[in-house]
Amino acid sequence: MDGSSTVDSAIELIGKNHAKWVDLQFTDLLGRLHHITIPADQFSVEAFAEGFGKLDGSSIKGFTEIYESDMVLVPIPESARLIPWAPGVVRMLAEVHRGSGGGRFERDPRGIAEAAEAHQKELGYASYFGPEPEFFIFDSVNVDVSTPGAGTGYRIHSKEAHWENAGGYIIRPKEGYYPAEPIDQLSGVRREIVTVLKDDFGFDIEAAHHEVATAGQCEVNFRYSTLVSTADRLQTLKYVVRNVAYMHNMLATFMPKPMYGDNGTGMHTHFSLWTESGRNVMYDKDDAYAEISQEGRYAIGGVLGHARALSAIVSPTVNSYRRLIPGYEAPVYLAWSRSNRSAVIRVPTYYKGIEKAKRIEYRAPDPTCNPYLAFSAILMAGLDGIKKKLDPGAPVVDENIYAMDAAKRKELGIGELPRSLDDALDSLEDDSAFLRPVFGKEVLDTYINLKREECRTIASYPHPIEIYQYLDG
Repeated sequence: MDGSSTVDSAIELIGKNHAKWVDLQFTDLLGRLHHITIPADQFSVEAFAEGFGKLDGSSIKGFTEIYESDMVLVPIPESARLIPWAPGVVRMLAEVHRGSGGGRFERDPRGIAEAAEAHQKELGYASYFGPEPEFFIFDSVNVDVSTPGAGTGYRIHSKEAHWENAGGYIIRPKEGYYPAEPIDQLSGVRREIVTVLKDDFGFDIEAAHHEVATAGQCEVNFRYSTLVSTADRLQTLKYVVRNVAYMHNMLATFMPKPMYGDNGTGMHTHFSLWTESGRNVMYDKDDAYAEISQEGRYAIGGVLGHARALSAIVSPTVNSYRRLIPGYEAPVYLAWSRSNRSAVIRVPTYYKGIEKAKRIEYRAPDPTCNPYLAFSAILMAGLDGIKKKLDPGAPVVDENIYAMDAAKRKELGIGELPRSLDDALDSLEDDSAFLRPVFGKEVLDTYINLKREECRTIASYPHPIEIYQYLDG
């Protein structure tokens, strides 16, 4: 479909459904979704070309200074969809442009992802991404954030925990994976989420299920697609999940580790690289280990080699590193293997002899990441591995790395992911050259500064467990 017919289709969607409003949504540098509502009668063919000069960039964290704040939102017509819970409202994603004809804003994350796709095309490649976003659904989360220095506290209420308190069915710690109804109390909410994604937003859904954690942990999987398309879908999925949960008087969170003592929330990301002519460069039918090609091994070498720096982008919050600890199926160790969920990269081997199924699964990301930046960074690491022929070596282990002692891991040369966001940011500052063809220095500097500020702010607050541990000290 060419650009003009896409615009015509969006205008037709507005007209045929008598829509009164259009919700324009865009993503900031940290991955948060923002929106502005505009009367639908303003959406002419010219408006799609010129955009809407309605954005104060200085009020969006990480965008612009106050003296350069006039920005324009340009609608993406192919993203137009009716919002099922808001009659008469159409939702569209938007590009962010500088005012006065200044062109695409260099810190628009979607623009960075588009640049990554253009870069791979110049090298003769196409990439596909398939994330597995997990999330929690709670009845409520009560948070008390007092004045600085006074401490914080929170309480989580979950439907399944209520059942346990009432003496009914329970999900024991680490036993939440695939329980049948009525033990699984959230299947109806998940089905509603999936229905909205399929029927109203055009998703190709593959599965939805309860995850391992005790109470309220869910996962929804959708079919893989190209980089920008997948990032768009992930932002849409998070938007839908939150709104459907809200309509049930519940709260959905993609926070990596909301509860102590149980599994956290990850977003294992499947990644494959193809030639533009349609050959999966990661597939080799003659490879006896995992049908993984030498180019696939180089891509693994690139992701492993840059994994510590990547952590600052794919595991981007202080809370992310509460998840990345041994014993909860979250990756900690820098190794690759087939069908081994204790390695940070695994090569899935569900099927044999199927070219389109061959990919790698990178297990470090969590869904608080900005998907436009995360997928772009993973792609750039893989391409760098191929360019420099960064062979990861033979897979050193096909066993549970968590069960190994430190001496055995050292003998095998197995390193570790960063232990904190500050540590990850140090690695990104030291190892960012592989990102530079797509991520400008200004983008990375701004991102790192925002994340350093986040670390300092959270470090300045006493934690409830500190009160428990040290009050009598």
